[in-house]
Amino acid sequence: MEQFTWELMVSTQGRGLIEITPEVERKVSAYEVTQGLLTIFIRHTSASLTIQENADPDVLRDLDAFFSRLVPDGDALFIHTSEGPDDMPSHIRSALTQTSLQVPVMGGRLALGTWQGIYLFEHRSRPHSRKIICHLIG
Repeated sequence: MEQFTWELMVSTQGRGLIEITPEVERKVSAYEVTQGLLTIFIRHTSASLTIQENADPDVLRDLDAFFSRLVPDGDALFIHTSEGPDDMPSHIRSALTQTSLQVPVMGGRLALGTWQGIYLFEHRSRPHSRKIICHLIG
């Protein structure tokens, strides 16, 4: 059994979901692990990871719209606004989603479903550079 770790850098354009499946799949394929487990971890408290449908872009728009309504920017409830009105809402959105994912590797490929993709969910309104740590064991 071997282990591999790498960092994936993702530039965002502001709030929204960015599919990272192709980059992750290329790296997993390069390590030639036929059976194992991939753990993906985001090193931020204002962005998150999710596995979501990658066939219909309306799903991503609807998710983003739902979170915007659920946790609106500039809510007077929030005290933590050091970096602007989207500061605390981004932390809450991150807490409601996931900072890490586990995906089985089978036959040398990610064992995702037909319509599943791995996404970075950017919760801040301005662009950021996000770091994702990947750990593959198999």
